[in-house]
Amino acid sequence: MAEPERFGLTDAQLKDMPSSFAADALAGQVAVISGGAGGIGRATAWQFARMGARIVITGRKAEKIDGIVAALTEAGHDARGEVVDIRDRASVDAFWDRVWLQGPVDILINSAGGQFPQAAIDFTPKGWDAVINTNLNGTWHMMQAAALKWRAAGRGGSIANIVVVTTGGLHGVAHTIAARSGVVGLTKAVAVEWAPLGIRANCVAPGAIETDGWNVYTPEARNAYPKSNPMMRVGTAWDVAEACAYLSALSGRFVTGEVLTVDGGSQHWGETWTIPKPSYFQT
Repeated sequence: MAEPERFGLTDAQLKDMPSSFAADALAGQVAVISGGAGGIGRATAWQFARMGARIVITGRKAEKIDGIVAALTEAGHDARGEVVDIRDRASVDAFWDRVWLQGPVDILINSAGGQFPQAAIDFTPKGWDAVINTNLNGTWHMMQAAALKWRAAGRGGSIANIVVVTTGGLHGVAHTIAARSGVVGLTKAVAVEWAPLGIRANCVAPGAIETDGWNVYTPEARNAYPKSNPMMRVGTAWDVAEACAYLSALSGRFVTGEVLTVDGGSQHWGETWTIPKPSYFQT
């Protein structure tokens, strides 16, 4: 039986990817990365670790978390992991209580999320709720729980939420478009409310980024992705990690309430179909 095709960057590649940031740019800081075992979260964990941050990775599956923590530790970085269900507020609050016992956190990257390609008219209530609860409600739980800790400690922090491009041209994942659009609006709202607390909140919006999650899409959809933007190629998880680094380091200290789009220009030209493109729209 043939091995399934592999997508995305490996730990060996992430360890040595060229970086725009100095090795001490986040020295002494602690970064929580939800979904840190996945493609974009994993790349961000490597980026921040290589910038000198101590990394706390969360996810729902211990074996996946253990794998990235082991890889980072073997490379000489300070990393640990926690099993957290971001859909469950009690699980989120318990996590922040535990992590704060070991010292304050400076950065939160919300990379946890998930969706599946399907025509919106065929969504079941269960499928809809699963995506909304993870991508919108789960993101909010992590954001608010972190903000409450920062307020209680009298210190600021930085939040970067990973959202898909929601400005148009992405089709077949209407549930996550709804959820991520909610996160964008929420981020802009709290960026104002939380500014007096010294808390910055931003979003990073990836376009067609090759990750290990590409296995859920058909070969036809994947083959069309490089043509979804005027640069005529796909991006990598490292491109998104660099954007997260910009917002989280001193380079982003005067940036809040923004959506940094990393999509090769597809928001201005192009389209991405995660499901077969209906014949009505074929040219």
